Amino acid sequence: MAKKTAKRKFEMPHIYVILFILITLAAIASYIVPAGEFAREEVDGRSVIIPGTFEFIAQSPVGILEFMTAIPRGVEQTIAIIFGIMAIGAMFRVIEKTGVIDLIINFLIKGFGNKGLLIIPTIVVPLAIFVALTGNIESSLIFLPALLPLFLRLGFDRMAASATVLIATVVGFSVALTAPANLGTAQAIAELPMFSGIGYRAIVLTVMTIVGIIFVSMYIKRVQKDPTKTLITDDVDDSEFTDKGDEEREVTTRTVVATWVFIAALGFMLFGIFQYQWYFTELAGFYILAGLITGLIGGLKPSQIAEAMNEGVKNILLGSLIVGIARAISVMLEDGLIMDTVVNGLSLVITAIPESIVPVAMMIMQGILNFLIPSGSGQAAATMPIMVGIVDLTEMTRQTAVLAFQFGDGFSNIFYPTSGYFMAALAIAKIKYTDWLKFIWPLLLLWYGLSAVFLLIAFFINWGPF
Repeated sequence: MAKKTAKRKFEMPHIYVILFILITLAAIASYIVPAGEFAREEVDGRSVIIPGTFEFIAQSPVGILEFMTAIPRGVEQTIAIIFGIMAIGAMFRVIEKTGVIDLIINFLIKGFGNKGLLIIPTIVVPLAIFVALTGNIESSLIFLPALLPLFLRLGFDRMAASATVLIATVVGFSVALTAPANLGTAQAIAELPMFSGIGYRAIVLTVMTIVGIIFVSMYIKRVQKDPTKTLITDDVDDSEFTDKGDEEREVTTRTVVATWVFIAALGFMLFGIFQYQWYFTELAGFYILAGLITGLIGGLKPSQIAEAMNEGVKNILLGSLIVGIARAISVMLEDGLIMDTVVNGLSLVITAIPESIVPVAMMIMQGILNFLIPSGSGQAAATMPIMVGIVDLTEMTRQTAVLAFQFGDGFSNIFYPTSGYFMAALAIAKIKYTDWLKFIWPLLLLWYGLSAVFLLIAFFINWGPF
C-alpha cells in the first residue's frame, strides 16, 4: 500500500519576500497601466494636484536600473525614520540594562494586582489622545518594547500587548483631532479652518477607542479561559522579552533617580513634539541622548552603554529596514508614472455612484491608495485636490471629505504590509503577519462599518463649515 504523503501546511513567506513580490508587481504594472499625470502647484511648500488637469502621457516602464535601485532609494527616502527606529531600540536596551524598565513594570504589576485588564484602557486612552493630537502614529515603536514584558508578566500574550499599542495609535491617527501632518494637510488643501470640526471627531474618537478596548479585553479573557485560543502560532519563547539574561539587581537610589530622569525626559519629548513639531530626525537624537544620560545616572559605564545600544539596534534592525523596503513600492509606481493614473481612475469611479454614499466610496478609495502612498501627508497632497473637486459637484461638505480621507488613510495602517511602522511593530513583538490578520480583521470590519455610519451622519447633517 502506497504511503500517503503528508500535506504540507502553507507558511507565510518572510516579510522581505512579500515586499519584494509587491515591488516586482509594481514594476510590472508600469508596462501595463497607462502612464499619466496631473498638473501640480506649490501650496505651503507642498506639491498639490490641480483637479481636471489629468492627461495620459508616453509610457515610462521601469527599467532594470530603476528596479535594482528601488530598495536603496526607498531606504534613502525614509532614512530618518529608519535611524529613528534604530535609536528607539538602542535607548530601550540601555534603559533595560539600568533596571529602570524592571522597576516600572514591577510597580505597575503591584498596582494592578488581580485587575490586570485595567491596564488596557489605562494605556489605550492616553496613547490614543496623544496620537490624535500629534499624529505621531510611530509612537507605538516607542512604547511596545517597554510594554511587552509588562503584559507577559501579567499573564497576557504578545498579541494582546501589540494590539493594545497598535489599536491605540491607529485610532488616534485615524480620528485625529489636531494632528498637523495628515489632518492639517488635508484641511489646508480643502481650505478649511485648521482643525475645525473637532467636536464631532472627538465623539467619533471616543466611540472607536471604546470599541478597540472592548475588542482587546475580550481576546484576553478568551485566552485566559482557554490558552489554546491564542492566535499566536510561532514557537518564540516569551523569555526573550522578560529575561534578557541580565543579573537580578536590587533597586538602588541610582536606579530610582534614573527612572525619574527617564520619565522627565519623556515629558520633554512630548514638549518637543507639541511645541516644535519634532519628527524622526530630532527624536532619534533625543533617544540617543536620553539613553546616554539615563545609562550614566543608572550606573552604567560608557562602554557598557555602547554595547547595550549595539544590542538594541540588532534587536530592532529587521523592523527598521522594513520601512525603507516598503517605500520602494511607491518608488516603482512613481518611476513608472502610473501613480496619478490610479488616483484619476479611482476618482472617476466615485463620481459614478449615488451622491449619498460618496463619502463611503471616498473612504474606500483612500484606503486603497494608502497601500500605494503610505505617507498620510503625501496621500493628502495627492488626493485631496481631487476629492475637493468631486465634493464641490455634490451636496457633500469638504469637512466630510476630510473625515473620509482620515478613515481610509488611517485604519488601513494596521494591516497593509506597506505600512512600515506597523510591520516594524510586528517584528519587535515577533508576531507573524498572518497571525495578526486573523486577530485584527473582525475589529477592522467593525471599525469600517462604524466609519461608514459616521460618514453618512456627517453627510445628512451637512457637517462642517463648508
